[in-house]
Amino acid sequence: MGAGAGASEIDQQNAYKLGEMIAQQGWVLLTGGRNVGVMDAASKGAKAANGLTIGILPTDDSSNVSDAVDIAIVTDMGNARNNINVLSSNVIIACGMGAGTASEIALAIKANKKVILLNDSEESKIFFSSLSRDNIFIAHLPEEVIKIVKGILSDR
Repeated sequence: MGAGAGASEIDQQNAYKLGEMIAQQGWVLLTGGRNVGVMDAASKGAKAANGLTIGILPTDDSSNVSDAVDIAIVTDMGNARNNINVLSSNVIIACGMGAGTASEIALAIKANKKVILLNDSEESKIFFSSLSRDNIFIAHLPEEVIKIVKGILSDR
């Protein structure tokens, strides 16, 4: 999960690397599906590593879907689709921060899902950690994210 049009260059680079590494593990990548920002970069990274990508789109058409999305799910639900993103994921990785990303993290906390924060915002790390000490994990590099996900999945 991460920002669309407002995503920083570093967040997009991290997302691409995460997508690539997720595919290399044989995991399926689920994003917001659009052709901008973190979701596009992660999908492109996964496709570069021959991974399977799913995009949960907020609109009623697929004109803004990333070229790197294999399965586009059209919802016409706007931001309400964030709950589908969260509930359909085993682990939520927040790459960067924005209002939509924050809503996905909050929904994940409510659903008792594990969330990994990969961003530079100390404020968001402190805030979300205070809401769920057991389900929020902090990472500084994509490689750390994958290590954390492996640990989470092995505990299931």
